[in-house]
Amino acid sequence: MSNENNNQNINSKDFIIGALVGGIVGAASALLMAPKSGKELRNDLSDQAGTIRDKSTEWSSMAKDKSSNIARTVSEQSNQVAGKVKELSTSIRRDLNNWRNKGQEVLDESVDAYGEITTQVEEEATRQPDPLATEDDLVKNKY
Repeated sequence: MSNENNNQNINSKDFIIGALVGGIVGAASALLMAPKSGKELRNDLSDQAGTIRDKSTEWSSMAKDKSSNIARTVSEQSNQVAGKVKELSTSIRRDLNNWRNKGQEVLDESVDAYGEITTQVEEEATRQPDPLATEDDLVKNKY
């Protein structure tokens, strides 16, 4: 698709250049072929040269204006994109730090819970039932 657009832009550019050159050559040949005196022909050539100079100055200033507008637009948009990328990267860093902190909290809580469970299991394993306890006492004390 990009290749087609590029070819179309080149074709349009070539057409415009060809039309300008053809117009200039046609105007010059029309002036030279017209039955006029040398003085009139020189005046006409001078007028046409002035017209071409004026047009080229006008086109040049239009091209400068458009290129400066495009440059300004590109600059503004690139600044906006850079700002958004900076915001996004800051947000991602903050989220990653939050996730790391949460992960560390969960790990610390898991280590504490493991320690508590281990202690309780060890206590239960070393606890001996009272030899004189009744069956109800044993159930009550979970033996």
